[in-house]
Amino acid sequence: MSNPFDVLSQFDRLASSVFDTARAPRLMPVDLFREGDQYVLSADLPGIDPASVDLDVDGQLLTIRAERLAPASEHVKWLAHERPYGSYMRQFTLGDGVDAEKITANYEHGVLSVIVPMAERAKPRKIQIAARTGTGTDAGAGQRKQVTA
Repeated sequence: MSNPFDVLSQFDRLASSVFDTARAPRLMPVDLFREGDQYVLSADLPGIDPASVDLDVDGQLLTIRAERLAPASEHVKWLAHERPYGSYMRQFTLGDGVDAEKITANYEHGVLSVIVPMAERAKPRKIQIAARTGTGTDAGAGQRKQVTA
C-alpha cells in the first residue's frame, strides 16, 4: 500500500516545477490592527536574517521584502525539505490618514512589527459649538458645548 503523502509530495514537486513557485515571492502571514492613534502590523518571518529585511514606503505603498537562504551543503541527502526558502514580499496601500514619515519597525523572535502612526489631521478632535437659547439672536451666545468629531 502506498503512502498518500508520497503522492502529494510528488504532486507538489511537479507543481513547483511547472509553475516555478520556488522563485516566486512567498506570502508572509500578517496581523494588522489599530491601537489608539496608530496601526500595528505584525509579520511572521521566522528564521529570517534581520539584515535581509527591507521595508520601504513609496508614496502610498508600504512594501516589506525579506529572504531566507537555504542551507548550503552539497553532501546532504534531504529526508524532508518542507521549510520554504527564498523571497518573501507583501505590499500594503497606506491611506491618507497616516503619517508615513514617522513609521517605525523592529524585528524580534521572528516577528517584524511595523508601527504606522495616524496623521494629526486624521485623529478625532473636539469642536466647540455655540449653543443659542431663548428667542433673541444674542440670547445664550456665551454658552458653549463640546462635541467630539
